[in-house]
Amino acid sequence: MHALSSIIARLLSTALLCFFLGRPSIATAATPPAAPPLMLANIYHPGITLADYWISEKLDGVRGYWDGEKLLTRGGQRINAPHWFTANWPKTALDGELWAGRQQFSRAVSTVRRETPDDAAWRRMRFMVFDLPAHPGTFEQRLPALQDMLAKLAVPWVQPVEQFKLGDHATLQRLLQQTVKQGGEGLMLHLGASLYRTQRSDDLLKVKTHEDAEAAVIGHLPGNGKYQGMLGALLVETPDGRRFKLGSGLSDLQRRRPPPLGSVVTYRFRGLNDSGIPRFASFMRVYEP
Repeated sequence: MHALSSIIARLLSTALLCFFLGRPSIATAATPPAAPPLMLANIYHPGITLADYWISEKLDGVRGYWDGEKLLTRGGQRINAPHWFTANWPKTALDGELWAGRQQFSRAVSTVRRETPDDAAWRRMRFMVFDLPAHPGTFEQRLPALQDMLAKLAVPWVQPVEQFKLGDHATLQRLLQQTVKQGGEGLMLHLGASLYRTQRSDDLLKVKTHEDAEAAVIGHLPGNGKYQGMLGALLVETPDGRRFKLGSGLSDLQRRRPPPLGSVVTYRFRGLNDSGIPRFASFMRVYEP
């Protein structure tokens, strides 16, 4: 019976991880909502011509897609924002981030995921728009159109993300370190000549001091010493079957109430070791699609 329970738990966690990450699964409980067509980013790498890219801060919030009528998450779930928040928004698609400020990711997620919107919480949110998916032009052409559209909308909580250019990669790295030191997550690079293509490419690049990825929780390992009686580490599994322990980065509250088996978590790391296991892996948060 114990072996059967373990097999079922593993199948459920694998199915859940595949559901969240948009990959085929051997079993799903329900048909997921259709995800909006989004432009996705690759990881920054040497060799690009920096002068061709516009630069902005990577905002640590919830990706939001306005389809002209309603707000959706990147996974396609409807966001129940108050009516006043989206009143008079344009009848065209907007791609952006629902943001509560630096280091306020948990607040943003808590606000966005409520079935009944918390009016006071939404008063602290902003929709930071970085693109116009339906515009046929290049990013260089979409950017002024976006800025003009939001200027005419004149809503304080809907703002264009600031875009600028830098001359060299050394300056980019200094800005990255400064942004992270001040509580930011990183930077984004957007190719000026790119069309809005709904795929992952070098048209959009994220620049961070670390990499991050998702894994399913398949075990709770007991703690020792000051963590006696609490969680010591999460045992997690990546979509390709790699397993490893995730112990650092967890708060005392998370050790007392760990993410449940089958849930999906985001972790940060710095490259892979020879066996393919993430180096210096650290828990970040429970994954939000």
